[in-house]
Amino acid sequence: MSPHHRRTLVVAGHGMVGHRFVQAAIERGLTETHDLVVVGDEPRAAYDRVALTSFFQVGADELSFLPTGAYDDPRVRLLTGTEVEGFDPETRTVLLSGGDVIGYDELVLATGAAPFVPPIPGHDLPGCFVYRTIEDLEAIREAAATATVGAVIGGGLLGLEAANALAQLGLETHVVEMAPRLMAVQVDDAGGATLTRHIEQLGLTVHTGAATERVLGDDRVTGLALRGTDPIDAGIVVFSAGIRPRDRLACDAGLDLAERGGVLVDERCHTSAEHVWAIGECAAPSGRMYGLVAPGYAMAEVVVDALLGGPGSFTGADMSTKLKLMGVDVASFGDAHAATEGALELVFSDAVAGIYKKLVVSADGRQLLGGVLVGDASAYGVLRPMVASGIELPDNPEDLILPAGRGVPEIELPDEAQVCSCNDVSKADIVAAAAEGGTTRAGTTCGSCKVQTKKIIEDYYASQGKVVDRSICEHFPLTRQELFDVVAVHGHRSFDQIVEAHGTGRGCDICKPAIASILASQLNGHVLDGGNRTLQDTNDAYLANIQRNGTYSVVPRIPGGEITPDKLIVIGEVARDFDLYTKITGGQRIDLFGARMEQLPAIWRRLVDAGFESGHAYGKSLRTVKSCVGSTWCRYGVQDSTQLAIDLEQRYRGLRSPHKLKGGVSGCARECAEARGKDFGVIATENGWNLYVGGNGGATPAHAQLLAGDLDRGTLLRYLDRYLMYYIRTADRLQRTAPWIDSLDGGLDRVREVVVDDALGLGSELEAAMERHVDTYFDEWQATLDDPEKLARFVSFVNAPDTPDPHITFRAERDQIAPADSAGPVSLGATIPVGAPQ
Repeated sequence: MSPHHRRTLVVAGHGMVGHRFVQAAIERGLTETHDLVVVGDEPRAAYDRVALTSFFQVGADELSFLPTGAYDDPRVRLLTGTEVEGFDPETRTVLLSGGDVIGYDELVLATGAAPFVPPIPGHDLPGCFVYRTIEDLEAIREAAATATVGAVIGGGLLGLEAANALAQLGLETHVVEMAPRLMAVQVDDAGGATLTRHIEQLGLTVHTGAATERVLGDDRVTGLALRGTDPIDAGIVVFSAGIRPRDRLACDAGLDLAERGGVLVDERCHTSAEHVWAIGECAAPSGRMYGLVAPGYAMAEVVVDALLGGPGSFTGADMSTKLKLMGVDVASFGDAHAATEGALELVFSDAVAGIYKKLVVSADGRQLLGGVLVGDASAYGVLRPMVASGIELPDNPEDLILPAGRGVPEIELPDEAQVCSCNDVSKADIVAAAAEGGTTRAGTTCGSCKVQTKKIIEDYYASQGKVVDRSICEHFPLTRQELFDVVAVHGHRSFDQIVEAHGTGRGCDICKPAIASILASQLNGHVLDGGNRTLQDTNDAYLANIQRNGTYSVVPRIPGGEITPDKLIVIGEVARDFDLYTKITGGQRIDLFGARMEQLPAIWRRLVDAGFESGHAYGKSLRTVKSCVGSTWCRYGVQDSTQLAIDLEQRYRGLRSPHKLKGGVSGCARECAEARGKDFGVIATENGWNLYVGGNGGATPAHAQLLAGDLDRGTLLRYLDRYLMYYIRTADRLQRTAPWIDSLDGGLDRVREVVVDDALGLGSELEAAMERHVDTYFDEWQATLDDPEKLARFVSFVNAPDTPDPHITFRAERDQIAPADSAGPVSLGATIPVGAPQ
């Protein structure tokens, strides 16, 4: 080919897979010989459809792969809001909506899939939606403003994502699944049962083994009729009953299709027509359609390779999945259903904790074939590569899924082990990139392999004798510990001072909250003072825990769980008057759920007037110090554990730290306060108190370890002051106490040297720092109520400081609030919620 002769490559479809194809074409030099014309029928450039539900929190721009709407390479032309109406393989032309015709040398079909809507009566009524695009979600959000109940037909991956979206919009939500369990493709019956319990605990209603007969309603949706059971009232119905390949273009052009739909392609993703290729969900290699993004990415790479004359081929894909559904970890990998002949199953189930884990192993017990993880998928990063690489299981494979404490075996992955299934990145690829100073795409799609990828890189650098850069983020070449010391030495009092003196740029969502925590730990100022309020995450920004539906929970402090009848009555009255859901927590407190943001000051006022204060349930700080009744009431108690728990909680309340802190005090060795499951735990002895540290500090529970025994009260306080301040000064951001202790050179022995033996001579300094905290403590709720500037933050809208008048109607208009007279026909007195103000 003449170097001056450029060819035209048309890509039909600009979803995630189409975008990946264009990325690969640019990176691998295909645009040096080809001009690319990319045609997308959606009105926007490609975006992260895997994270679609987060649209309600972050908006469309954050999901976009091309925020500017164009590729940097001038040889790529992107046409959005444009449909490919058809193509002719004989003349090699593509017909676009609007009548334009484009000639092509090569055509890549990346048209994806469309949601399947079962042809039941009423499926096309107003109020029925699918869950596929940002436009779908915008329509659902608008409809949710006038609805109270929603139903999702389909309990698979997308169905549960859709249910999560409806719940976030404040709707009572039902999930209707024809199969006997949720996520029937990925998990087994026991895993599905565990998942169902998790979801129902979040307030959703699950109907499994339920067939939908029709959508009820005349002018619009009013509910669902289910076979053999009572109907469901619902104002919104979302269909998420699977997808079908968008293969109409190929069919009209006479290309071969697979028996169950999809464009039939060979191992190079070539169709039955010359110069026409198909990738992603519209393609069916060997007659099989793949409904995940990872196989589509692999096909995109194969076609780029083929067009460059390479030998790449697509011979199948890893269908493993790991995701967090409504806060619940779910993972499925390999032969999850034990279909392999002779396969054996190892199962660990803890119904109380909501954890179910299953390993499928070969008949001889030496090879891992697959597995299911629900409730705790922390082992996924190690287990899934073991299936692909075929490495031998340890002698006790059950240790891979049992709770921490028996010593999880260290697994050395072989170089060929696939670490990132989304982007087909092996351990060898990651090591090579680390050695050459390059990058891979590992962890950039679903993110489930990030922890494993980080570990491989750090292990490689350690093997080369190199120091791993542990800078907190790109804006500061410092660790959290170094930042803490810098702030202390220089006396900085604001983020702007710190970034000007020691960093670059404007900061990010990593360094800003970390520095906010450091400033709070050292200065003990109000987190909403001055410029500090813009550094906080959502919880600290409003001094309350945001919940899934956009409301907040309020947790007053109840030290040691001790409370008077009068105070109990006040909590009950507040919950009744503000219509809040109440729950007694595991930390001996009462949680009040469902408060709107503008209601928070009024709730705080009632509680503060009754003698309560903030329980800091929203902060990376001390939460509670749990206790038993001790020697005051219990016939086994040897010390007054309740009073000590109260004293410790009062001493350390408001103490900001790298992560949340919990404590416990038990009055005897029977351990009713579960003190050894806390970041610090105290257990009474006949001679004083035993101090345990580092409990419950990681992704899996860890028992606290004995730091010192038979301590008198004064020594106990001194050691605890030192221990907590040592942790606050030296731990990494969001690092709990157990992994912090493990990360220290010497582990617990090092903590004992510093805290008990005062080997560094820091004892008096750490104690003085704690005394400053105790002396400067104030209640953040009371301080907010006393400051009109801070109170001004707690309004829904700038012109609506209180709960909206029930006779005023609001509606969303271009993400703003329009006056009632533009809202159309609405019954008198109707109030249309517009979602959470943040």
